[in-house]
Amino acid sequence: MERTAPPGETAAPAPAGPPAPDVSGLLDGMPRQRGPSGTAGAGVREPVPAAVPRLRALRPWRLLPTPAGTPFTFGYAALLCLTSLIAAHANPALVHALLQGSSTDVAHLVRSPEPVLIGSALWVAGGVTSPFAIAFVLVLTALERRIGGLRTAGVFLLGHVLATLATEVPVGLAVLAGHLPGSSLHRLDYGVSFGVAAGIGALAGLLPLWLRLPLLTGFGWILLQDLLAFTDPMTNWGHLIALGIGIATWPVVRRWYAARLAPAGS
Repeated sequence: MERTAPPGETAAPAPAGPPAPDVSGLLDGMPRQRGPSGTAGAGVREPVPAAVPRLRALRPWRLLPTPAGTPFTFGYAALLCLTSLIAAHANPALVHALLQGSSTDVAHLVRSPEPVLIGSALWVAGGVTSPFAIAFVLVLTALERRIGGLRTAGVFLLGHVLATLATEVPVGLAVLAGHLPGSSLHRLDYGVSFGVAAGIGALAGLLPLWLRLPLLTGFGWILLQDLLAFTDPMTNWGHLIALGIGIATWPVVRRWYAARLAPAGS
């Protein structure tokens, strides 16, 4: 509260002190944060440099299927392990009957095409240690991680079915024309190799060029050597046809891969 002098008295002058500094306009321009003293542009926050992305660590376990990450390949591989155990340890007569009933020969394809096309893909010729069994695990795992399980199953079945028909239909026509004996209609034909070859062809389209060329060149050379050996020409032609089918899917599988990479809602 301010004190006023009584009437007749003069108020004593306030003691002299240093003049108050002029602060007009100072607070208006005072920054919230100040930079280090002696630097130009003090008070201006310097931009934070963008973080340099780290190289992806190698994760070799992603080469193998898992129930959560690649359920189609994992479940299919488990089923093939089971049928391979049956083929290795069951009674030989029973195994022969099972394989004959699953064979995609001309006679079976004419009578019951759907069951034998599915049944023939439940067996691995040569067991779980054969090259196509190992390729099945590695190739389908890599493909499923890029395009998903249902689409990987579609690529596999496309190669399996079309390559089977492309090799068995000419056999039936040749028998009708008299160029092959009637026993060729019951030729034992089963396994996952056509589907795997199609998967290799499709996967190559999703790989960088430095991986794509060695994969196609190496696998193609192996198939050509098998064909030139002329031990099983129909199967060897089927592998080459299935590889071509997989390569023909590049435009589709690349769109699927790009769609999975795109952020949600974009």
